[in-house]
Amino acid sequence: MPDFDMTIGGERVAGRESFDVVNPATGQVFAAAPDCSDADLERAVSAARTAFAQWRTDERGRREAMREAAARIESHARDLATLLTKEQGKPVREAMGEVLQASEWLRHYADMESPTEVLADSAHARIELSRRPLGPVAAITPWNAPVGLAFWKLAPALRAGNTVVLKPSPYTPLTTLRIGELLADVFPPGVLNVISGRDPLGAKLSSHPAIRKVSFTGSTASGRKVAIAAAEDLKRVTLELGGNDPAIVLEDADVETAAAGIFGSAMTNVGQICVAVKRTYVARAVYDDMLAALSERAKSVRLGNGLDEGVTHGPLNNRPQLDRVTDLVASAVDAGARVVAGGATVEGPGYFHAPTILTDVTDEMPIVSEEQFGPALPVLPYDDLDDVVARVNASPFGLGSSVWTGDVERGGDIARRIEAGTTWVNCHLYLLPSLPFGGVKWSGLGVENGVWGLHEFTDMHVLHQNLLPGNAWS
Repeated sequence: MPDFDMTIGGERVAGRESFDVVNPATGQVFAAAPDCSDADLERAVSAARTAFAQWRTDERGRREAMREAAARIESHARDLATLLTKEQGKPVREAMGEVLQASEWLRHYADMESPTEVLADSAHARIELSRRPLGPVAAITPWNAPVGLAFWKLAPALRAGNTVVLKPSPYTPLTTLRIGELLADVFPPGVLNVISGRDPLGAKLSSHPAIRKVSFTGSTASGRKVAIAAAEDLKRVTLELGGNDPAIVLEDADVETAAAGIFGSAMTNVGQICVAVKRTYVARAVYDDMLAALSERAKSVRLGNGLDEGVTHGPLNNRPQLDRVTDLVASAVDAGARVVAGGATVEGPGYFHAPTILTDVTDEMPIVSEEQFGPALPVLPYDDLDDVVARVNASPFGLGSSVWTGDVERGGDIARRIEAGTTWVNCHLYLLPSLPFGGVKWSGLGVENGVWGLHEFTDMHVLHQNLLPGNAWS
């Protein structure tokens, strides 16, 4: 099987033990990743702590290294995308987009200015506000988009002057490990350390006393554990957690446009995106047409190995997630839901579930009230707009949402009433490095991307220079 190493202090580290990595399109082990020991973890954190003293002072060097890293990733993009498809499952075209996203985020933050702000400048005093890096940062990423989400964290953290210990999910560690190897000579030793391992590695990294911030993307349940571990010594945290993202389709929406946008969001990466549409509420006047349009799209999907030509959608990433989606669909059907497209796993190797559209569902069914994180979309009719907004907001989650309408101004008015970090009008899942992204309620703490994401990796420092002789209070 291919060899993959951790990157610690600029060196490749094989680790004493390893664990298997499965190709979700085949259900078969195809590689092994190093299982980080306690000694390896200590070495990685120590390397990050040592490198911080110099890295934090060299802003020009940080920018140059980040641009070089972006170019290095681009030059290996095809191989990285192929590897990502093998371990994650998404079609190679989507994997390529995710790999190139890493370069985009690096360049965006390398070019970002973070000037000192002058808060007061008078004959009495000059007061300045600057941003200072925190120190060694733990970046913990999930299996649905391991490369893209890694660089949502790495790019602002490194630009701010922090050093990083990056730990990907044990389901998808390989592409991240390979990127660590590729960038080992781009950053000074210890600036970027990449480790891999099974539980409880993430908990040990989060609670390490030398780590000053934890940036975590994953489930709400795991995010709570990270927050508890970080609270012990008051680490900063950014938690991007689960979502149960609603789409509301108004009676004046163009059905074909809305169906294309909602289905594209809900089924990209076969639903394994935290901010994808998870439940759709449709005005009764257009409900039947919308249901038919969504079903036609579901039936036109070509499932298969993401490396094969013409495949539009791949498998779920792992057996537990396939089982969860299967159980949620079966539970809904048992409670009275009706399947209008899909509805079952696909026979043969791998973790495939047909894109599924459900009707006759209720808000109380787990397929609606919980985050399914898979290719199953419940579609619910509504008669009263105020009522549907209340139903949408009753969820404990609040990550993304969207409103679909022929009247953009009306859509904006409705969007302002929805409790979510982001609400789109006539689109969904539109993300850029310049736009802030975060959730409310159970969907997380803090913000990623944009200047706001940069500031999440800093402390504020106020410099107050008294320009009057003697004591300012005399």
